[in-house]
Amino acid sequence: MVASVGLHAQNFNLNYTVSKSDLEINSYSKDSTANALVIYDYGKSFIDSKTFKLRVKFKQKIKILSQKGLEEGNFEIKLYKGRSSSEKILNINGITYNNEGGRVVKTILKNSSIFEEDYKDYKLVKFVLPNVKVGSVITISYETQSPFIRKFQPWYFQGNHPVLYSEYNTSIPGNYEYNIKLVGTLPLKVHDRSVEKNCIVVGNGASANCSIAKYVMTDIPPYKDEDFTTTAMNYLSRIEYELSVFRGFDGKVDKITKSWQDVDSELKSDPNFGKQIGKSRLVKKVLPDSIKAQDISLQKAKSIYAFVQNNFKWNGKSEKYDVSIKEAIKEKNGSVFEINLMLENLLSSEGFKVKPILLSTRGNGLATKIYPVLTDFNYTILKISIDGQDYYLDATDPYLTFGELPYRCLNQYGRLIDFEDGSYWENINIEDYSKRSHSVEVTIGTDHALGNISSEYLGYYSQRQRKAFNENPIQYKDRKANELNSLAIENHDVINFNKNAIQFKEKIRFTKENEFIGNKMYFNPFVVTFFKENPFKLQERTFPIDFGFKDSFSYVTVITLEEGLKVVDLPDGITYILPSEAGTLKVGFEAKDNVITMFYKVQFDLAIYPPEYYPYLKELMNRALEIQNNSVIAIEKSI
Repeated sequence: MVASVGLHAQNFNLNYTVSKSDLEINSYSKDSTANALVIYDYGKSFIDSKTFKLRVKFKQKIKILSQKGLEEGNFEIKLYKGRSSSEKILNINGITYNNEGGRVVKTILKNSSIFEEDYKDYKLVKFVLPNVKVGSVITISYETQSPFIRKFQPWYFQGNHPVLYSEYNTSIPGNYEYNIKLVGTLPLKVHDRSVEKNCIVVGNGASANCSIAKYVMTDIPPYKDEDFTTTAMNYLSRIEYELSVFRGFDGKVDKITKSWQDVDSELKSDPNFGKQIGKSRLVKKVLPDSIKAQDISLQKAKSIYAFVQNNFKWNGKSEKYDVSIKEAIKEKNGSVFEINLMLENLLSSEGFKVKPILLSTRGNGLATKIYPVLTDFNYTILKISIDGQDYYLDATDPYLTFGELPYRCLNQYGRLIDFEDGSYWENINIEDYSKRSHSVEVTIGTDHALGNISSEYLGYYSQRQRKAFNENPIQYKDRKANELNSLAIENHDVINFNKNAIQFKEKIRFTKENEFIGNKMYFNPFVVTFFKENPFKLQERTFPIDFGFKDSFSYVTVITLEEGLKVVDLPDGITYILPSEAGTLKVGFEAKDNVITMFYKVQFDLAIYPPEYYPYLKELMNRALEIQNNSVIAIEKSI
């Protein structure tokens, strides 16, 4: 298998042996930006039949392609400690290969160059391979031994550099059952499975068979950070293991991974969760009488929500431990769980139907759906139902409107906890568009232009504007003036401001000096712009484009020419539609008498786009930028 792959890998030798061709090839044809290339990546994990420790053997061969790639010669290996035992590392071997005048020169890592740093919960083993240069090939091998087998050794096929060949071999005794999860979108080239009889034999004659597996990926692209993604851990191609059941040779069965029914029961009695929910006595004297006196209605729910927003501050913590609503009330601040479970108590004590939802935030990664893993969740929100309408609530942000969630919570789904009817997965879909729109009226004379910009922001664009303006109005207006530095700002008004309103509106009056060359001038109707650059820069993308919400950008300009001026040329209009009509770019220009009208709209109709949309999104943004930056209307003096 390895040899056949090598025919398609630019003649690199796809095994641990370093060949002359490995040293002579100094670029990677599939990725000219690569700083290093992992030629060969090998791992083997198995349970030792004598010590019952998890042994993992690693081998890797890397080509250094640039100065930035030199850091690949630096290694840090973390070994975890327990109360009575710890992980250890054995047989570290490292060699640097260089081509010096057509001769292969090897420099071997010395044991004296390997250092250890001790910390409370782990040990760090550090070493730097010697004589690493641009063009070098380095090899590294070592073995780790671990007493901690609840999580079998995961394997990362994908990383910061392209990988030509990655192979992982596992041997798992039958008395260990793991939930095995393949993460990422890249396909396996090889997935072989077999059984080895009696691989583990113990002193009393008991034995176990082993499940043998071999996983191979080839031509693996690097993971590159780009806009509109959540954490890399959602997309890096890898294999993960979670111990589900352990069967001892004495017949004892230890069920590690539980069902959601089991987890619901545990959560109900959890002092940091279930014991904090639906306890009206905890919030008995918190609400003012003016709110309690209101009839059960949407308005009353909004009043309770606003009361928590305005009187209790989030302390920035989101961990589910030491949760105390009583303490949060006393201190006037608390964690995500304390603030939102306090809100749950206040709402339910006033007769509202409300349930908590456990979430994993965008920066924390997607929660596992295959089996319950409570450590996946780092956040909680609420779902309330009023008059047949559902709303999601989070009171940690004073700028949220009732029914809005912070952007960090837009991570596809959460687990709604219902102690009566059982928990279930809840899709977190934001149906409304977040919008940014500008309406511009401009009168152009022979000396200068005078105009007004009326802007409206909705949804997540509104949240950002409201927060920036409320926290420092002067700084907000100064920053806006700097953004519009080609204009002279005569007046800037924020209209009917409310920090919790669904929209943010402002109006700017401006003047602009005209620049005639001879008797002609060229006017770009985009006095306000939406986009600075195209965020899509990769040749291809293997993971989804996750905006978090649907959004829309619209711009309308009405230009009136004073007497003595006339239009001589207008840009062409354009319509560009994404496949399946999942988004559009529309632009149009029209001139009638002395009035020019332009409309421009970019709309994304999906919150998350599959990776196959990437080239189309990239092209849409290229065109949107070209129109925004380079549309000019030619105007001529008629006298």
